[in-house]
Amino acid sequence: MDVSKTGELIRRLRIEKGLTQRELADLICVSDKAVSKWECGNGMPDLSILPNLSKVFETDILALLNGEMEERDMNNGNMKNINFYACPECGNIITSLEAGDFSCCSRKLEALKAIKALDDEKLTVEANDGELLVTAEHSMEKDGYISFIAYVSSDTLIIKKLYPQWGVNVRFPFARHGVFYFYDTKKGLLVQRF
Repeated sequence: MDVSKTGELIRRLRIEKGLTQRELADLICVSDKAVSKWECGNGMPDLSILPNLSKVFETDILALLNGEMEERDMNNGNMKNINFYACPECGNIITSLEAGDFSCCSRKLEALKAIKALDDEKLTVEANDGELLVTAEHSMEKDGYISFIAYVSSDTLIIKKLYPQWGVNVRFPFARHGVFYFYDTKKGLLVQRF
């Protein structure tokens, strides 16, 4: 942790938000002298203040502690670069077109690595009345089930959430070209082209 780098970052973010030291201090319930002290590199915000500070600046706490914002190469949100994250605790699903840092249930989530579905793992996809009917032979037990199926095309993402003891029988709007991603809680993220 570099106190001067953190102070410089706080100053830069405050100015980008168009806030004075007094306005920032009022937002996070500290004195303007405390903000000045941080910006001069003469101290760090208390850990209890960091969540409010990160909320005001719309950044994560780690960036504030490190004193630098991570620069990312932008790919203009190309759907080919979609990332899926699944919380093992609550089953929450997060998607992102850029790599990112995500957490859920106090756990840092890693992007799921998609592997090509083998023939016996593949979904059955049938075009029917302007829709795609997707089914699968899967036990769907609590100790191993398909948690979600996502259909990704060049400009569209549709996710269907599934639960244990449900059969796999979902419908998606018909599209000619796309990719199905499905998350098996035992095998991981599987992918198959349509």
